[in-house]
Amino acid sequence: MITSVLVANRGEIACRVFRTCRESGIRTVAVYSDADANALHARVADTAVRLPGAAPADTYLDAGLIVKAAVASGADAVHPGYGFLSENADFARAVLDAGLVWIGPPPEAIEAMASKTRAKELMGLAPLGEVTEADLPVLVKAAAGGGGRGMRIVRRLEDLSAALESARSEAASAFGDGEVFVEPYVENGRHVEVQILADTHGTVWALGTRDCSLQRRHQKVIEESPAPGLSEQLTHELHTLAVRAARAVEYVGAGTVEFLVAGDKAHFLEMNTRLQVEHPVTEAVFGIDLVAEQIRVAEGHALADDPPRARGHAVEARLYAEDPARDWAPQTGTLHRFAVPESVRLDTGFTDGDDIGVHYDPMLAKLVAHAPTRAEAVRKLAGALERATLHGPVTNRDLLVRSLRHEEFTTARMDTGFYDRHLTDLACCGTGDPYAPLAAALADAHGRSRFGGWRNVPSRPQTKRYEAAGEEIEVHYRHTRAGLEADGVRVVHADAALVVLEVDGVRRNFEVTRYGDEIHVNAARLTALPRFPDPTAQHAPGSLLAPMPGTVVRVAEGLAVGATVEAGQPLLWLEAMKMEHKITAPSTGTLAALHAAPGQQVTVGALLAVVQPTS
Repeated sequence: MITSVLVANRGEIACRVFRTCRESGIRTVAVYSDADANALHARVADTAVRLPGAAPADTYLDAGLIVKAAVASGADAVHPGYGFLSENADFARAVLDAGLVWIGPPPEAIEAMASKTRAKELMGLAPLGEVTEADLPVLVKAAAGGGGRGMRIVRRLEDLSAALESARSEAASAFGDGEVFVEPYVENGRHVEVQILADTHGTVWALGTRDCSLQRRHQKVIEESPAPGLSEQLTHELHTLAVRAARAVEYVGAGTVEFLVAGDKAHFLEMNTRLQVEHPVTEAVFGIDLVAEQIRVAEGHALADDPPRARGHAVEARLYAEDPARDWAPQTGTLHRFAVPESVRLDTGFTDGDDIGVHYDPMLAKLVAHAPTRAEAVRKLAGALERATLHGPVTNRDLLVRSLRHEEFTTARMDTGFYDRHLTDLACCGTGDPYAPLAAALADAHGRSRFGGWRNVPSRPQTKRYEAAGEEIEVHYRHTRAGLEADGVRVVHADAALVVLEVDGVRRNFEVTRYGDEIHVNAARLTALPRFPDPTAQHAPGSLLAPMPGTVVRVAEGLAVGATVEAGQPLLWLEAMKMEHKITAPSTGTLAALHAAPGQQVTVGALLAVVQPTS
C-alpha cells in the first residue's frame, strides 16, 4: 500500500493530486523552486522539499534532484502530474531504480509514444516527407512536444523554413529536444480525444470522448465531455483506436489518445502518456476519481471488467492570467482576491494574495460545471465565471463567458478555427459595464464633501479618468448639498465599498474594491489615470516596448542598427510563461536602436528597439 506520495510538479495539478491523497489517507510531499517558495502547493503539502533555482531546467526538470527529494522525504511513490517530466521515460526509470512506486505507465510505453513520429509509425502512419505546394497547409510539430509548444501552421511554401527554425528553437527550449516533423493541417477540424485507463491485468477502459476544439496558440481553452454531435459509429471507432493504441504499448494507468475529426473521419494525432489537464470533465461524467484510480492501479489493483456508465454533460474552462486582446500576452502581479460560486468545481494552485510570476504557465484555475444536459452545463459554467470575484491582473474571464454564450458554441458547431474567426469580437467588446467607471469615481469621492468637495455656488463638475480594456474613459460628477450627483442617474447610495445607482427606474449595485490605482467594480477592472500625464513616460515614435516581463530568446538573424525593416517583420522573440512571443516592426523604416540581446531579462515596458518610420 502506498503511504506517501511526492508530486513531481507544481501549481494546480500538485494541489489536485494532494486533494485525493488526503482523502485516501496518504501523506503528501511537494517540491518547489525558489520562485514557488510561497506557492499554494508548497503550503498545503504535509512536507515540502526545496529545488534550488527558478528556471524549470534547474528545478522541476531535474530528474535526479526530484528523485533525491523523494528519497529524503520518505516518500514511497511519485506522481508526475502533467507537463515537466510527466512523459519522460528516463525519469520514470530513475524513480523505479530508486525503489519507489511510479504512478504512471511503464517507461517502455512512455518511450514508445514519447515521439509523435514514432507514435504515428506504431499506428501505421507517417509524417510528410518533402513538402510541396499541393501539401499546403501543413503543421510543423515538435516530436517531443505538448501544450501547443513547438507548433506552427504554414500556409505558404516560402514560410516553411522560418517555421521549422522557430519550432525547433521553441521545442529545444521547452523539451530539450529540437526534433520537429511536418503533417497535413486539417482546416476546420474538431479536436476530439478519448480518456483511457488500463490496469496490470489486461483491462483497458475507454472513458467516453472529450471535445477540446476551442484553442489558442494550439493550447486548449474550453473542453467538454462527451464530445457533442458524434455518431455512434464514429464514437465506437475512436474508442477502438484508443484501446488499440494502449494495447500496442502494453499501457498501464491513465492516458489520452487524441484525434482530429473532420466530418465522420478521424485522424490520429498522438497519445499522451499521462493525466490530462481536462481530466475533470471525464471524472464528472463517469463519477470517478482518476487520480485515485491511478494510485489503485499502481498498487496492483484490477479494474472492473466494464467502466461505470456515463451520466450528464460536463464543461471545463481554463482561466488564464492573460490578455486575449493583446495577442494573449501573459499577465503578472498579485492575485488580491479569488473566489468562485460553489455551484462549480474549482481546481487551482492560487489563493488570495498569491503572486503570479513569469516563470510558469499563466493558467490560474479550471472551472468545471456538470449538469444533466449540455445546455444546462454551459449555462451553469458561464454564470459561475461571470459571478466569480477576480481582483488582480487581467484574465481571459470575459472571453470565456462570451465564448460559452456564442451561438457557434451553444449549437455545437465549433472547430479549432473558432478563435481565428471570432477573437476580434470576443476579446474586443468595449469596456464592459458603462456605469462601472462612474461607480468607481463616486466611491473614491465618498466623504470628500466635508473637506471641501462641495461649493456654495455652481461650479464645474469633478472629473475622473480611467483606463479599461485599452480604452480611456472620462466620467463627471458633482458634490451638492444633497450629496453626490451625476447626469442621467440617481445616486441612491455611495460609500467606499458600495455604490447604488438608479437608471431609468432600475436600481443596480456596484461593489468597489481598490488596490492602489487598480480598481475592481463588480466584474470590471479599471486603472485610475493621473489627472496630468507624466511627461517622463513618453517614448519616441516607433519604440518597441516589452509587452510583458520575460527573456529575450533570440534576435532576427543579421539584424543590426541601420538595417531596413518591413512593417510586421519579426525582430526578436521573448519567452514568458512557457510561450514564445514575437516582437515585430510597427512600420516600414530603419532600425534606429536595438537594446535587446539573447538571454537578456526584461521587465514590462522595457525599451527593446526603435524603428524610425520611412517618411
